[in-house]
Amino acid sequence: MDPALFWYTLAVVLVLVGLAGVVLPALPGLPLVFAGMLLAAWAGDFERIGAVPLVVLGLLTVLSVVADFVATAAGAKRVGAGPMAVWGAALGTLGGLFFGPFGLLLGPFLGALLGELWHTRTLRRAAHVGMATWLGLLLGTVLKLALAFAMVGLFVLAWFV
Repeated sequence: MDPALFWYTLAVVLVLVGLAGVVLPALPGLPLVFAGMLLAAWAGDFERIGAVPLVVLGLLTVLSVVADFVATAAGAKRVGAGPMAVWGAALGTLGGLFFGPFGLLLGPFLGALLGELWHTRTLRRAAHVGMATWLGLLLGTVLKLALAFAMVGLFVLAWFV
């Protein structure tokens, strides 16, 4: 097997796993997408993909990671979610992985709801926090998907131009 073909194949696998990781919270999605693109650039001796596209892709990756953390914290703080709600959302997301797409949608909401209910013991407040947390996660995922496809588009453009 041609060594370059091996590296390109591994790069494609990293990008595809990274794209799945944008939706599946257990995987570092955009960093894996970037790693795959960096590997492909390296496998091609940086002839098709140079420094400028890689710096832009790297900045988009850093932006996505920072935005994800800031958005989650700001969203939870905005609705006054307690730390138990944030932990509940994270655990609910992980637990939701075992129940497919339905679990991924419902898990964070139920986790945040139960965490806030444990903290405040008020169902109405807990439901509000759970819904706000769920909407924040959903909007964050949409933003990460947009960034992921922008990164792929930029990479493809740089590869062929």
